[in-house]
Amino acid sequence: MTISQINKVQLTDLLSSWKLGTISAEELQDWMVTHYDPPEVIIGKGEPEWTQEAMNIVMNEYEIAKTDKFRLDNAQYAIDFVNCSEASFNQTKHLFIKDGFAD
Repeated sequence: MTISQINKVQLTDLLSSWKLGTISAEELQDWMVTHYDPPEVIIGKGEPEWTQEAMNIVMNEYEIAKTDKFRLDNAQYAIDFVNCSEASFNQTKHLFIKDGFAD
């Protein structure tokens, strides 16, 4: 069995494509459903622990949320969270979870 990987650049490129309208919310979710499958997929290999955690949270949320709840206007919060520092982890996580999706 081959274990695949998802790296930070790949994820941020995908999120940027959605933010720019190159792909739809449905295509974003389809990618998450198809590719995000821990522990069979290695997430953020070589990245700091907080980056790996942020990547997992972002991918999990976009995998399970209803696409009509995705907030394209706040897509940058997902990108910022994936690219956060250890010091900004909690703040960027809060913004992503609180404002990344419509209630």
